[in-house]
Amino acid sequence: MRLAFMGTPEFAVPSLDALVAAGHEVVAVYTQPPRPANRGKMLTPSAVQTRAEELGLSVRSPLSLRNAEAQAEFAELDLDAAIVAAYGLILPQAILDAPKFGCLNVHGSLLPRWRGAAPVQRAILAGDRTTGVMVMQMEAGLDTGPVRATTEIEIGRKTTGELTTELAELGAELMVVVLQDMAAHPAIPQSGEGVTYAAKIDKSETRIDFSQSAAAVERQVRAFNPAPGAWFEYEGERYRILEAQVIPAQPNVAGEVLDNHLTIACGTDSIRPTLIQRAGKPAMPTADLLRGKPIAPGTILA
Repeated sequence: MRLAFMGTPEFAVPSLDALVAAGHEVVAVYTQPPRPANRGKMLTPSAVQTRAEELGLSVRSPLSLRNAEAQAEFAELDLDAAIVAAYGLILPQAILDAPKFGCLNVHGSLLPRWRGAAPVQRAILAGDRTTGVMVMQMEAGLDTGPVRATTEIEIGRKTTGELTTELAELGAELMVVVLQDMAAHPAIPQSGEGVTYAAKIDKSETRIDFSQSAAAVERQVRAFNPAPGAWFEYEGERYRILEAQVIPAQPNVAGEVLDNHLTIACGTDSIRPTLIQRAGKPAMPTADLLRGKPIAPGTILA
């Protein structure tokens, strides 16, 4: 098929690779413009732009698709379909209508649950048992379009990083299957029940509230790994917990350090960080950190 690909972060790269490997003609790749990144704030191309250029594909980075010029340029591509994966721009109706088979989206949740910007993080935070990836026929609403195919997986104790990688690969495979036989994968409307919205993660959510249950804190740790990290403050310094275990415990003051292993009392049970990172330092096992920076039992963390 004659396709455009529209995506920006690492999540989208496997879908681009899969389309090319399957022999589709990707005539244009749309991605977000380079953004300042890292300490030097150097303009850095997106993961999709980097991969597209490696593949020798034409890259476009419009700031918006709402103007007539951008829409005319898109229509001139004479596409069979546009494939979208975490692109980051709203597609106006003129863009949605231009390809013969419309625009197909790789979405990392079991729609209608977790429509929106942060479906993987929200599924982990909520304690969902399963999640998945869907190929959705796009329409003007926020992730409201009918679904052509679904793959469901167990969340277990996976982090956002691990789950995102797995869903990206599964979504790429699923999109190729759908494009091989569109008629065999009709667009089925989403249920009107069970709709939830995956709002963008706010920085305030990443600070750990030890008055929650230890299970909720452990989900927070996994949801914000690898970034932005769930954290607490000690002596004016920020500590990011990257991995942790739930430890059964009798009720204590929430946030109290219970032992020399940095086991921390929560509203229910306690949490024991196993991988931790001080601000500006590399991540390390908690035991290694405590040898250089002990945090005494009885300390109250917040």
